[in-house]
Amino acid sequence: MNAAVEQNAPAEAAQQASTRPRRRQAWIAGGSLAAVTVLAFASYWLTTGRYLQTTDDAYVRADWVALSPRVAGYVAKVEVADDQPVQAGDVLVRLQDQDYRARVEQAQASVAEAQAAQAGQQLAAERINQRQHAIQQAEATVRSATAERQRTALDVQRYRGLVRDQAATAQRLESANAQAAQAQAALQGAQAALREQRAQLAMAKARSTQADAELQQRAAALAHAQARRQLASQDQHDTVIRAPLAGIVGQRRVRAGQYVVPGQPLLAVVPVQQAYVVANYKETQLARMRPGQPVEIRVDSFAGQPLHGRVASFSPASGNVFALLPSDNATGNFTKIVQRFPVRILLDPAPAGPQLLPGMSVVSIVDTRPAEVADGH
Repeated sequence: MNAAVEQNAPAEAAQQASTRPRRRQAWIAGGSLAAVTVLAFASYWLTTGRYLQTTDDAYVRADWVALSPRVAGYVAKVEVADDQPVQAGDVLVRLQDQDYRARVEQAQASVAEAQAAQAGQQLAAERINQRQHAIQQAEATVRSATAERQRTALDVQRYRGLVRDQAATAQRLESANAQAAQAQAALQGAQAALREQRAQLAMAKARSTQADAELQQRAAALAHAQARRQLASQDQHDTVIRAPLAGIVGQRRVRAGQYVVPGQPLLAVVPVQQAYVVANYKETQLARMRPGQPVEIRVDSFAGQPLHGRVASFSPASGNVFALLPSDNATGNFTKIVQRFPVRILLDPAPAGPQLLPGMSVVSIVDTRPAEVADGH
């Protein structure tokens, strides 16, 4: 037996001698791989990893609009269905407008009545101007009659001298006297007409103050009627509810025949094409963040399809400050908790692909390296 052992000893020694280099090579290879891995990780961390700020407390958001009627009434027709895309200005809901049309017609009638009353007062003012013009004509007539009387009076005197000198006949003198009498009568008539016109003008002017006050009242009544007509027209216009922006209809609660009142939520329009991301970063991650830095967005629903965007803005306070019941630490028990600040991220335009929907969970990775380095990667 000892002989057999002695014979196997050289073989085992030779086998161990051949195994040692292999183990050494394996250790060297493993150590080299570990060293390369550590160096690669260290290089990545020094050049990239330490600049990336990541959070999974991030969600897709959109500034959706809840629509409510401005006037009360029964719903005549709902023009859209749930989850239907709409464009800005599309009709969404129509209310019955018969009552509002009647109010518009009533307001138009009030405007017409006020305009007629105002026109009547303006006509009274125009009559005063007509009286003044008539007085001017009467004064001209008086001046003409006065000149004619003076001429006929001179003729009478001249013919009296001629009759004494027997250079003219008595009939010619009588004719001159008749013309003088006619001129005197015409002058008296013109003066009487002038006095009448002046009296009427005085009466009209006496009523002018009252007429002016009534004219102002009519103007105020007309303005009031026009305002009522404008309000009635606006109410009729508001019976048609339109989309304020492009998006998708959601939360449709309105149905035909339903009675609605101002402020009652009817439906919502969600602008999914204007979606953005709100990422809640820890306060310890904000030191190097700046607006405009590139962001990679990984959507849980779109595995393997990352999106890209830019930091747009930072919330002026942490989420706890805007909470309905902010925490009060002025007590004996206090535990420090790292606060989170909402960061708004705008997405870069992307080719057609899966549609982002508000509420989706995402992972946000902000690259805080200098702009030229971050954009290069």
